[in-house]
Amino acid sequence: MTVAALLRQRLRRDWLQLTLWILGTAALAASAVSGVEQSYGTLQDRQEVLVAVMANPVIMLFRGLPSGAEREAFTLFLILPFLAMMAAFMSSFLAVRHTRAEEELGRAELVSATPAGRAAPTIATILHGLIANAVLGALVFAVYAGSGFAVGGSAVAGVASAAVGVVFLGVALVAAQLMRTSRGANSLSVWVLIITFLLSGIGNALGTPSDDLQRIESSWVTWLSPFGWAENSRPFADDAWWPLVLCLATGVVLTAVALVLQPLRDVGESFIAQRPGRLYAHASLSAPIGLVWLLSRGSLIGWCVGGLLTGALSTSLASVISELGTDIPALQNVLSALSDNGSLAAGMVIIFFLIVGVLAACAAVQTVSRARQEEAHGTAELVLAQPVGRVRWLGGYLVIAFAGVLAVCASGVLGAWLGSLRQGDADLVSDAVLAGFGQAVAASVFLAITAFVFVVAPRLTIALAWILVLGGLMLGLFGALFGLPDAVVNLSPFTSAPTVDAGELDMKGGWWLLGATAVLAGGALLLMRRRQLATNG
Repeated sequence: MTVAALLRQRLRRDWLQLTLWILGTAALAASAVSGVEQSYGTLQDRQEVLVAVMANPVIMLFRGLPSGAEREAFTLFLILPFLAMMAAFMSSFLAVRHTRAEEELGRAELVSATPAGRAAPTIATILHGLIANAVLGALVFAVYAGSGFAVGGSAVAGVASAAVGVVFLGVALVAAQLMRTSRGANSLSVWVLIITFLLSGIGNALGTPSDDLQRIESSWVTWLSPFGWAENSRPFADDAWWPLVLCLATGVVLTAVALVLQPLRDVGESFIAQRPGRLYAHASLSAPIGLVWLLSRGSLIGWCVGGLLTGALSTSLASVISELGTDIPALQNVLSALSDNGSLAAGMVIIFFLIVGVLAACAAVQTVSRARQEEAHGTAELVLAQPVGRVRWLGGYLVIAFAGVLAVCASGVLGAWLGSLRQGDADLVSDAVLAGFGQAVAASVFLAITAFVFVVAPRLTIALAWILVLGGLMLGLFGALFGLPDAVVNLSPFTSAPTVDAGELDMKGGWWLLGATAVLAGGALLLMRRRQLATNG
């Protein structure tokens, strides 16, 4: 009965967030169906794209495992990893929110003092995550079965998406036992997600193509990743269930490990201790902005490394793509759908710098969201009890977040320059500079939106900010490919941002984005003057 009451409380608390995650995943699955029909309507188009993939397997870092050119299998090749990623993010955040975050806020200790004990909240969280993933998988199944796809393959696609979510539910539950803060647990879970996603892509890229260049057999590296297990179920081709058993078994083992570890530590403690602080504070901590930098520098460095690697790929792969595009018209159509630029090499730079923009936006959102975390934990109140005004306090987060945006985009440009050294194409570096500027403008919009939401609706800050970034990414990456109207695609700041056109800067919607950034950031600072602290999580 106690577990049932806690489960009802979690469902009531999370219904809006889970609805957005689950419906967003279903919408992504549905958009793939219509997008493939519009952009790759013939078997020959799909076959030519798969030939291009075999010629340059690095493309598979951003796609799934090729299993044939039939419409159903090709659709899942394009979209399955991202459906699984949505389930993984949803499950990770859910698990940490109801375990480690509850301990940080002191609510877990209150529940533990009741007859519920310590295990019941974790068991309720596990059931909560399983229900959420089951609903997500059922909707993915319904989307594909309702689109006329084979029922068996649709079932495999739905279970594959949900099974990866179950794995990361377990990953996050273990991370919550290991790390001292919800921030640390979320970071550990996300890094595991990113690493395993890349392992799957690398393993597929190292795989063996079939003689007709329409299918790839994964290398052993893929089998180190739950994303690789899901992709090797090959919906609408092999419909293999046994790789999904690996996902479910791993999720069971991880949740069992979390349940075993929990009673071995005190409430509020962790197995990985926090790093002890200095005996004397650094001089930079005499100002609020110094504290923001101290809290944010680790994550910002990580986002910059991601920008550097993405920028390097943008130019190092550009010449390969140009050669392929000359021989394979279907590939040229793909890049044309993603970029209006006439040059395939420049178009490749634009596409990769959209990813740099997403990384910069994530850095900004994470930094500004720390203000909400500090407020909810009560530590912001300690800072504001000093001679520090609310506007100055929030302004510190905005300054560091904006510096992070510039640093990530600059890292992308540096990576593009390093990648171009092998190609000897200086024009691509110029394109990277212009594209980096445009994506910095786009990322700044998310910075300002997060700050504004923090001021007017603080409890929605973290969830809404990340949902908007994810929505902008999906529109930017898939909107044009899936044939959505330009008016819809341009709702994403990443696609409306200034870009490169024949070596020149095309502002596109840049002035509107700059104006929106200034209005939202200014409004946030103005309204912050009279806002009361909202310390309840």
